[in-house]
Amino acid sequence: MRAPKHAGFTLIEIMAVVLIIGLLTAVVGTAIFGQIDRANATATKTQIKQLEAALDFYRMDNGRYPTTDQGLEALVQQPSVEPVPRNYRPEGYLQGGRVPSDPWGSPFGYESPGTKNPYGVDIWSFGADGQPGGSGADADVGNWSEDTSS
Repeated sequence: MRAPKHAGFTLIEIMAVVLIIGLLTAVVGTAIFGQIDRANATATKTQIKQLEAALDFYRMDNGRYPTTDQGLEALVQQPSVEPVPRNYRPEGYLQGGRVPSDPWGSPFGYESPGTKNPYGVDIWSFGADGQPGGSGADADVGNWSEDTSS
């Protein structure tokens, strides 16, 4: 009589499956994180466009953009420093009563008049690293950026 054979996997078979799962996770993870970076850049561009629209309404009501010192906060709270706006909307210019942060949780930069847009304003995000310059996910995104399609 033969002894009954125990069914199961060998250690080598289990290690091979774990290795394959790890490789697949690395490949899929890299593709997903690339999509997340592109989505954040697109969301940043959309937020900048919304801030520009709110600033245009502010300008139509008050004859000028908020100064750099007044900043984007002027869109949610009436500035008390000169030049005080003449026709400030009591509800402000942004829904929710606050200036949004960029997708990476940092505040948007604002300059009026702009250096890159001397007849308007500059609005920017420093990207994922929060530092000027960079490339890829760390690249700066501003309302002067030439590539607005992505």
